[in-house]
Amino acid sequence: MFYNVENLFDTYDDSLKDDDEFLPGGTMHWSYTRYKNKLNSLYKTFSAAGEWNMPAVIALCEVENRKVLEDLISKTNLLKYDFGIVHEESPDQRGIDVCMLYRKDCAALLEYRYLIPDLSGARNFKTRSVLYSKLLIQSDTLHIIVNHWPSKRGGVLAGEDLRMIIAVMVKELCDSIQGVNGGNCNLIICGDFNSSPGDNEIRTLTGNGSYEQFLVDLSERPAERGEGTYRYRGIWEMIDHVIVSKSMLNRDSGLHTGYEHFRIFRPGFLLENDPVYPGSTPFATYHGYRYQGGYSDHLPVLIDIYSK
Repeated sequence: MFYNVENLFDTYDDSLKDDDEFLPGGTMHWSYTRYKNKLNSLYKTFSAAGEWNMPAVIALCEVENRKVLEDLISKTNLLKYDFGIVHEESPDQRGIDVCMLYRKDCAALLEYRYLIPDLSGARNFKTRSVLYSKLLIQSDTLHIIVNHWPSKRGGVLAGEDLRMIIAVMVKELCDSIQGVNGGNCNLIICGDFNSSPGDNEIRTLTGNGSYEQFLVDLSERPAERGEGTYRYRGIWEMIDHVIVSKSMLNRDSGLHTGYEHFRIFRPGFLLENDPVYPGSTPFATYHGYRYQGGYSDHLPVLIDIYSK
């Protein structure tokens, strides 16, 4: 499962981060009660998304620090599951990070590291790290790369070149993993890419049709049907992706998945009527500066993985 959880901040001031908005005296009027409600809402989402079989791996973005993850797995009903945490602080100016939870009864963490893209030429702009982790699931190795790329919305953040730099870095990592494993690896790249399947940055990973590529975007077909995970001005956008190595499709043995095993989780409780445009939109925690007690401004995405 991957989920952009929309500003999972605690209520404490961190002098090294720009977290003033999400303090009790800040513009969002964030409070412990609202924080606790957010944690319980995430538990509800995880549990329902797994159809009461809690996902084995949950990748997240827009998480402030390790403490909120520790609260999430110890101060909600997630406590009954033995979750491990993968997290490090990123250079993001707001302090929001990518991270991962994994069930220790389903997966063993073999290694992980964070990759920081070189954006030194982009007017000192800093962004989130990319998380690479290597898990052992049953007797198979699974590589997972979790992303949260810069936004398209305005100013320096709108530059495609920033996302392209990160795309090239991720592609080089994937090529390395593929090469070490003799062209046959279990690889998942997931995250909020702030890009649609047809954008150049995504095509850097999946290919442009002119050459054979070993990565397949499972999000592409739902996007072609007009589905999405984020709604902007009344239009659904598919910006949260799950990309897998082609060798995981239709495999005769080991871990495998397929297009039909990808889904956007969109139950009624994660949606509300769009106040401006016709139709539904994700039920966010905030609408502008107004607290409405929702879940997130994104919908989560999931894939089922099977073992032969």
